[in-house]
Amino acid sequence: MSDPNGRWRCGIVEGFYGRPWTGRQRLELFCRMADLGLNAYVYAPKDDLKHRAIWREAYSDDELTPFREQIDRCERLGIAWVYALAPGLDIRFSDPNDRLALGLRFEQLRAIGARHFALLFDDLPGSLSDRDQSAYPSLAAAHCDVVNATVERIELDSDGWFLFCPTPYCDQMDRDGVGGAGYLDRVGRSLHPGVDVFWTGPDIVSTEIPEASIRGLAERIGRPPVVWDNLFANDYDFHRVHCGPYSGRERDLIGATRGILINPNNEFCLNTVPFRTFAEFCGGSGAWRPYDAYRAAVAGWHDAFATVGSAVLVEDVALLCDCFHLPAREGRGGEALVSAVEGVLRTGHDARNAAIHGFREIDRRVQGLFERLTELRDRDLFHAWSRYVWQLKEELLAAERILGRALRAGEGSEPRSDGGEANLDDVLPNTFRGGLLAKLERIITPAHG
Repeated sequence: MSDPNGRWRCGIVEGFYGRPWTGRQRLELFCRMADLGLNAYVYAPKDDLKHRAIWREAYSDDELTPFREQIDRCERLGIAWVYALAPGLDIRFSDPNDRLALGLRFEQLRAIGARHFALLFDDLPGSLSDRDQSAYPSLAAAHCDVVNATVERIELDSDGWFLFCPTPYCDQMDRDGVGGAGYLDRVGRSLHPGVDVFWTGPDIVSTEIPEASIRGLAERIGRPPVVWDNLFANDYDFHRVHCGPYSGRERDLIGATRGILINPNNEFCLNTVPFRTFAEFCGGSGAWRPYDAYRAAVAGWHDAFATVGSAVLVEDVALLCDCFHLPAREGRGGEALVSAVEGVLRTGHDARNAAIHGFREIDRRVQGLFERLTELRDRDLFHAWSRYVWQLKEELLAAERILGRALRAGEGSEPRSDGGEANLDDVLPNTFRGGLLAKLERIITPAHG
């Protein structure tokens, strides 16, 4: 059921593919959420086997213990802890045994204190089995029927919350006919009126979420949606992490929804800026100025970068967040880095000479920053950053080598920044951009572009 008290929900959905967060991280998360004024958490890690792949199998007592601790912590902090189940890969909607299994799973969680639940039917084949096709006129009808029956079976508390994720969960999927024609209209007609519906916006990862599009959806499904916001998600690309501000949304979105939950970076400790800026968006009023919030969040994160050696400066943290920013844009430092590399590698002789100083300055900052990150006292923070920053510094070293080769060929007179002479030939074979995936990328990208 939607919140009977009409409370607007804002918080975190742990809904990504990849290694789930640990129990310790979740307990830390709940304290941070309470400090930030966030009031909802959804447990939905795709790679918890019993959340999705083997959803019929009950949790053991040992597996339930951390859930009980998390539920208790959230109750004390005023956070709604939502248990989500994703049975859609192989559920038989018309099978009484599968319906019973759904109810038993939620009842198992209710027995340890859970009061809020969700059924997720996202990222599925989008068709019914032969048996279910004879029982239901459409996939949407099957989904609504099983959700409604589950809500009735588990008898939620008066303040219980129940959510549903449809198979087409963004505008693009709806336009493409995912889930079948008229899916969302059927949801509007048939889904229990007290059940809230997840929606990610125009796309799976939405650069912007216009308020008008959300109000149009609400008319079709008969209720304002709860936005499942993938702006910061990085499970779809292992080269990226998103440490920019919550942006591309205006505060009028709050009045058009029942809530907004962000699905963040897999790396728990890299979500400080996303969490802080999102919380400020939710808790403030007036025009939203994401980059004012961003600068404050970056400065607030700086204390976590204490080292055993040379200090990491606030400007260094800002450079990290600028380089690993948002899905569709870089921060100012990231844009400057791209411009600098383009200036020395894609321009003529005169322009290159003018760009060399700027390139070498930002290259020096990145190389030095990586060395200082290796000395972080917070080793979890270092290991979360290390692969991303290592790859960045290696790309810049490659740019140095190419620049050095051009300069030695007579296109300029500037020496390499470290005084040596190098080009890409000095890289050990098969170590830089090597392996099967890199080979496929080189084949596919030119063909696609």
